[in-house]
Amino acid sequence: MPKYHIKTFGCAMNVSDSERIASFLEKQGFILAKKTELADLVVFNTCGIRQTAENRAYGMIHDLRKKHKDTKIILTGCLANRKDVQIRMKKVVDLFTEIKDFPKNFSKKQMNYLCIKPKHTNKFQAYVPIMTGCNKFCSYCVVPYARGREISRPAKEIEKEVQALIKKGYKHIILLGQNVNSYKDDGINFSKLLKKINTIPGNFWISFVSSHPKDFSNELIETIAKCKKVCEWVHLPIQSGNDKILERMNRRYTQKHYLGLIKKIRLAFKKYKPDSLYSISSDIIVGFPGETKKQFMDSAEVAQKAKFDMVFFGQFSPRPETVAWKIKDNVSKKEKVRREKILNEILKKTATENNKKYVGRKIDILIEKQINNIYFGKTRTMKNVKIKSKIKNLVGKIVKAKITKANIWNLEASF
Repeated sequence: MPKYHIKTFGCAMNVSDSERIASFLEKQGFILAKKTELADLVVFNTCGIRQTAENRAYGMIHDLRKKHKDTKIILTGCLANRKDVQIRMKKVVDLFTEIKDFPKNFSKKQMNYLCIKPKHTNKFQAYVPIMTGCNKFCSYCVVPYARGREISRPAKEIEKEVQALIKKGYKHIILLGQNVNSYKDDGINFSKLLKKINTIPGNFWISFVSSHPKDFSNELIETIAKCKKVCEWVHLPIQSGNDKILERMNRRYTQKHYLGLIKKIRLAFKKYKPDSLYSISSDIIVGFPGETKKQFMDSAEVAQKAKFDMVFFGQFSPRPETVAWKIKDNVSKKEKVRREKILNEILKKTATENNKKYVGRKIDILIEKQINNIYFGKTRTMKNVKIKSKIKNLVGKIVKAKITKANIWNLEASF
């Protein structure tokens, strides 16, 4: 039987897409090769968000083709539809196909790839895409070009997939989309979808990524805080704290609006889950074209006021086809590094202070893996926790443990 291997780059959505590709290929008669060099077919599911991820994919593809000339190579994901990539890689790639067109290149049946039952690589955590694409056209982002406009899956289809996962014993359902809170299906918005999934019987958690501040409604804030199975964690990317930079990014909200949302989220958790801890994370781009040192300090101000638990920093990387591609990238690499360090120091302080609130509390932890006598897991607020224990067979279970120590990036606990 022919063997396949998939190399996945980038975000959770790409991981989810790869699970569906794997399932599809196995239905076509392929079996998994544990190593790339043993495969007859290798699929590169690419990410074009940053140049570093793009360069990694190029390097791996060229290396594979050089060593294994007969291996069939498919390039899919964010880079697949870019003309410059197709020209650059045409001699080493056998097929370029967008994710949504993946099945069409193997079958006459015009099926939606989101309908493919995935081959999950994890037995207790599952990614469930609820929509794909984006209509926002942020000036730095390739998603609308790579994935197209927003398409939402039918709510009944999503519910059915989640129900099947819970019956199999899954403990953590992660809803995915480029902009989950713009989800809509026949009068059902994201808030209503969360409520529907929350009513599914079973002991499991619900979380989601990623959201856009412009669409983060009061209804959604209340739903997150009220629903018992929805985790007390909100990931809300701000990207910049300066209004002029936000305008040039085409984000369509202000610093004041964003901080207002953070305040509403905190108040809602305190009102509906007064005994629970909660966390807020974000994304910030440093060195967007034209960002002055003074404008950057507005991002630092937001980081201090929002008291984030985690922030994913990205040094601006110009992406082909986007509006920002045409703007001169005039902030030096050295300056971008300096600005990221400033934000990281602020994050260290806010994360540490937030983590101290956990010490002495007995809380639920989903155990994800075990190395020797140490278990590693996550709280409902997506805090990493390590527990020294000789108790066996806890991986994949939700357990209660007492937090004994707070570090910058994780917690320690004991039974």
